[in-house]
Amino acid sequence: MNTPVPSTTFVDDTRARAATRTATASSLRETLGQLRGRIDGRVVMPADPDWDEARAAWNLAVDQRPVAVVLPESVDDIVRTVRTARSLGLGVAPQGTGHNAGPLAGRNGLADAILVRTSPMRGVHVDAERRLARVEPGAVWADVVAAAAPHGLAALAGSSHDVGVVGYTLGGGVSWLARSHGLAANQVLAVELVTADGEHRRVDADHDPELFWALRGGGGDFGVVTALEFRLFPIAEVTAGTLFFPLERAEEVLQAWAEWTTTVPDTVTSVGRVLRFPPLPELPPFLSGASFVVVEAVLQESPERADQLLAPLRALHPAMDSVHPQPVAELLQLHMDPPAPVPGAGDGMSLRELSPAAVRAFVAAVGPESGSALLSAEIRHLGGALDPQVAYATAAEEDTPEPGAVAGFDAQYLVYGVAIAVPGMEDAIAASLGRLLSGVEPWRAEVDYLNFAEHERPAERIFGERVHRLRAVKNAVDPTGVIRSNHPVRR
Repeated sequence: MNTPVPSTTFVDDTRARAATRTATASSLRETLGQLRGRIDGRVVMPADPDWDEARAAWNLAVDQRPVAVVLPESVDDIVRTVRTARSLGLGVAPQGTGHNAGPLAGRNGLADAILVRTSPMRGVHVDAERRLARVEPGAVWADVVAAAAPHGLAALAGSSHDVGVVGYTLGGGVSWLARSHGLAANQVLAVELVTADGEHRRVDADHDPELFWALRGGGGDFGVVTALEFRLFPIAEVTAGTLFFPLERAEEVLQAWAEWTTTVPDTVTSVGRVLRFPPLPELPPFLSGASFVVVEAVLQESPERADQLLAPLRALHPAMDSVHPQPVAELLQLHMDPPAPVPGAGDGMSLRELSPAAVRAFVAAVGPESGSALLSAEIRHLGGALDPQVAYATAAEEDTPEPGAVAGFDAQYLVYGVAIAVPGMEDAIAASLGRLLSGVEPWRAEVDYLNFAEHERPAERIFGERVHRLRAVKNAVDPTGVIRSNHPVRR
């Protein structure tokens, strides 16, 4: 058989395309090399020895492969980075810690983008008299809590010390104080950011109110945030802790907890949870390799009143009871999240109600007879100030800015499951997570919570009808899609 000989035209075209790619790559490297000399921070590229470290998300199972990584030291660094990316036809993906990085990396949204890791910019300033905090984009909640607590002030912080303040807040932000104070996003008074045109802006209720609305709950699709200014609250101490029960009692305990949540005041925020601890030497002996059903609770009440409210749960005789009065700063340890980055696989959804049948479905999926591979499966109680109508009414009464893109939830509970992504366990983890979410699907609310959505889904699934208003803002400030986020409003 004779092998066809490529035509001269075909060979020339192939060589021309290869030459163009080489020239483009060369130009890209040259321009990024020039950026290195123009910023105070670092520009890391694939050939650099610290490439893998620079591109790693907090979730180590996520494989982020951007064109380059910039670790800025200043607002000017971010401005120059955005302008350089535009000149090269690249996108810009802002990221603090990368806790929910999976959806962006999963759809290869970084293949033509610069990843801007804001972690070097961690400044926090607390104005104790005005009860305000101003934080830089790389700050984590441990930074804010450490700055606010000495003044007897509390932020609507995440459940772990190393969760990034900006990403958490842009997605909404459900804290341990949420049922009494609402979403963290609704306490934001001003946002400073670099938009896709490379301009640094400060927006608030009076200056570009539509962009200000979109940023508070609409996610990271509108610019590279350089600072947030938000309210703090005069809360120095709470009564909080965990009631541990044997996993075999999951049905009994969670049914009792679900009923209890319908009776407690808005000063109580709680979680019903199934935990399977791996046998790790760094864990306390009573946790290592053990499994429990637990109730975690935070009560903004006196110890005496807290005891009264907890009596129905304590009547179940927990094996361990760690509830005690404590400084609000200790809440960062309550949820027992991993103290450092780990490879994980998780996802969540919101529930319109938690009926006895819904609890049974949850226990069937993750309880003692399920064989679940999940490390944790939890149900968070919402309601109270997380009700959108309550959020709007509170803003009107206090003469504060109206809530943003996510005022609260038309749901009463959140469900979230997660596993440590151990090699060889991928199928078992996926099946376990699938059983959990499909099991409670009949009670699913109309929209999901952005910060618990760790897989791709249509924007309508997260934002509902608000997606149309969000898209209008996106088209106004970033018509060509320079800014990339894990949950873009255009999808």
